[in-house]
Amino acid sequence: MRRVRYEHGGGPEVLFLEDAPVPEPGPGELLVRVEAVGVTLPVVRKVGEARGPVPLGGEIAGEVVSLGEGVTGHAPGDRVTGLAFGHGYADYALLRSAMASPVPDGASAVDAVALVRSGCVAYGALEAARPAPGESALVTAAASGVGHLALQLARLKGASRVVAAVSDGGKADFVRGLGADDVITYDREEWGEPVDYVLDAVGGDLLTPAVASLAPHGRLVAYSSGGGTVAAYDLLVGAKSVIGFQMGLIARERPELWEAWRRELWQLHGEGRLRVSVHAEFALEDAAKAHEVIGARSNLGKVVLIP
Repeated sequence: MRRVRYEHGGGPEVLFLEDAPVPEPGPGELLVRVEAVGVTLPVVRKVGEARGPVPLGGEIAGEVVSLGEGVTGHAPGDRVTGLAFGHGYADYALLRSAMASPVPDGASAVDAVALVRSGCVAYGALEAARPAPGESALVTAAASGVGHLALQLARLKGASRVVAAVSDGGKADFVRGLGADDVITYDREEWGEPVDYVLDAVGGDLLTPAVASLAPHGRLVAYSSGGGTVAAYDLLVGAKSVIGFQMGLIARERPELWEAWRRELWQLHGEGRLRVSVHAEFALEDAAKAHEVIGARSNLGKVVLIP
């Protein structure tokens, strides 16, 4: 089979195709013939920061080929999606059965990788903010694979005003088309009228203006891999809060919650109330180009690899 290999740090040019044996599923694992791979910012960052060969994991969707020892609830021929922790940029990948969820009949693999993992992150971050109907929301990285879903979910959960924060004003039409009332760019000194909660997928230096954009008693949910710090005084003066959210912790410790979110996401998508946007589909051999799009923050929605 083919898989994408990462050799050395320094940028997307270090990705290349290699031949590798089809892996054998171990206890509790599924062997999946991969139909689509969702490219994520954490994986792109890993390529740029690591200094040795590492497997490129990611969101995958495809058909179950065989089962490892002890697997129940799945069968060859099932279509599933989930997060592959080993090599995911490949024709075949291993998926922990506990991380695999079914793809509904009639749904594409591309829809699955664009909706489920990114949607659960967006849904979970929103739940962590404890939104009340009529409150206002601000979503950073609002045109991203997660952000464009978070923007829509905030409205679906009762937000009276949704502000989209983006890196480039050229993304304004896209996020407005998804329901954003206002659009701001990160370089603005003032982010406009304060909001009740912020869903932040960027981190770093953006945390300071994001906290400043909160109304008194506002909440910022940080779910970025970008790090950053918040000054305690900035929280004290407005009785504001910062809440951390990590999807992996929910998937491991609260699988029933993750499953409930997944079911609702598919329902909202099937009803046409939650739109999935795919920026581009790349062939497996063009993984470096897909990483360039994510690294440049130029995507409008999800970026997907098609083996």
